[in-house]
Amino acid sequence: MTNTIKHQGIVENITGSLAFVRIIQTTACTACSAKGYCSSSESKEKIIEVLIPTNLFLKVGDAVLITGETSMGMMAVLWAFVLPFLLLIISLFSMMSLTDGNELLSSSLSLAILVPYYFILWINKERMKKNFSFTIKPIK
Repeated sequence: MTNTIKHQGIVENITGSLAFVRIIQTTACTACSAKGYCSSSESKEKIIEVLIPTNLFLKVGDAVLITGETSMGMMAVLWAFVLPFLLLIISLFSMMSLTDGNELLSSSLSLAILVPYYFILWINKERMKKNFSFTIKPIK
C-alpha cells in the first residue's frame, strides 16, 4: 500500500502563492468495467487549495499532479469524525447520569457540545492548513 494520495488536476485560479486546482475525485468503482450496470459508481469535482513553491511557475489551465500523505487523510478523519463521535458518546452518558435519565435533555445537551467543538476547529483552520497541505508539480 502506498503512503501517498495523488490526483491529477487543472489549475483553475492563482491568487498570490496559492493555486486553486480542480480535481475529479472518483470512487474505486468508477474505473470498473461494470460501472454502467451498477449504481454505486460516483465522481465529484473538488477545488483544492495548494501552496505554490517559489521555484515553480504555473498558469491557469496547467495540468498538475497534487500529492499528499495518507496520514493527512487519517488525521482529518480523526478530527472530523472519530473525536466528535467519542465526545458525543461520552457526553451522552455523562448527561444521562447528571439529568437522572432524562433522554431528551441528555441527547440535546450532547449534541450541543459538538457546536463548540466544530467552532474551535473552524477557529484553528489556518493552523490546521499547515498540517494538511498538498504538494504540486506540473505534468508535462
